[in-house]
Amino acid sequence: MLIKLWGVRGSLPAPMGTAEYRAKLKDILRRALKEGLSSTKDIAPFIEGLPDQLRNVHGGNTTCVGVTSAAGNLYVLDCGTGLRILGEELMKGDAGRGGAELRFFITHTHWDHIQGFPFFKPAYVPGNTLHFYSPLSDIRDRFNYQQEARFFPAPLDAMGSTKHFHQIRPGEVMRFDDGIEIDCYPLKHPGGSVAYRIREQGHTFVFATDAEFTGDYLEKIDAQDSFFEHADLLVLDSQYTLDESFSKFDWGHTSYTMAVNCGIRWKVKNLALTHHEPAYLDQKLTTIYRDALKHRKLMKSALPNIFLATEQMSFQVGPPAGRRTASP
Repeated sequence: MLIKLWGVRGSLPAPMGTAEYRAKLKDILRRALKEGLSSTKDIAPFIEGLPDQLRNVHGGNTTCVGVTSAAGNLYVLDCGTGLRILGEELMKGDAGRGGAELRFFITHTHWDHIQGFPFFKPAYVPGNTLHFYSPLSDIRDRFNYQQEARFFPAPLDAMGSTKHFHQIRPGEVMRFDDGIEIDCYPLKHPGGSVAYRIREQGHTFVFATDAEFTGDYLEKIDAQDSFFEHADLLVLDSQYTLDESFSKFDWGHTSYTMAVNCGIRWKVKNLALTHHEPAYLDQKLTTIYRDALKHRKLMKSALPNIFLATEQMSFQVGPPAGRRTASP
């Protein structure tokens, strides 16, 4: 399966401002002068040689992840503003012609996890079929409420696609025709949230955002279940620095330090730090990433491989996808 990150910010969208852009631009130009760039043919290799925080922007869109099975079917985790970008890509294929069947798995309905759906173009195309899965019994009502006339000009029922809402239970394994298996696990977060585990051909991807992992909570989880263990890829909430997590106890989010501890404890192969604090500039996120690597070293562990979640970042877990029928 192919996992692609379409939105990695937490709480609310955080587009880059002019001051941050200019600071990056100054740094890039200083490096260009130092290296003596004198020809346009040198620009591309120069850009590729820049450090991550200058070569990329980590992104300001809120949470959305696409998972494409080996058979080419698309499963979407959460509907933050990153969903709008995914929708634009999908419109180039079957979804633009009204021939797509898409499945959405919702962790919870805080705004940053559903606010992109009203701007998801395939939802307006007749012939497309959209399935929504959640442990919430009133998931349809919550999506309806977001698009009441007081908040948005187009009601949910006016969108041309066919929509089905399915309630699921933690511990229940959903098996799909393409071999994908999905189950969920309740998380510690105000109002509740769930993690999703997606398995295909012996490989496992776990998505666990909006969760406050602490030492006591880890002991409780490990005593009950092995839901998170041995994942090929874990995309995990790491919104705060350790100091900030102490001042925001019970806010429902995790520090990058604890996220690394989780990855080591659960023996996962790859860990992507996500749900970035909207107040953190890219430079601070880069510092957090470097500190996470240092923390893993202090813990005397070679794994997990650690990544800083960035919009458009992709991970191949297991065999490559075949011909994709629904995913960009």
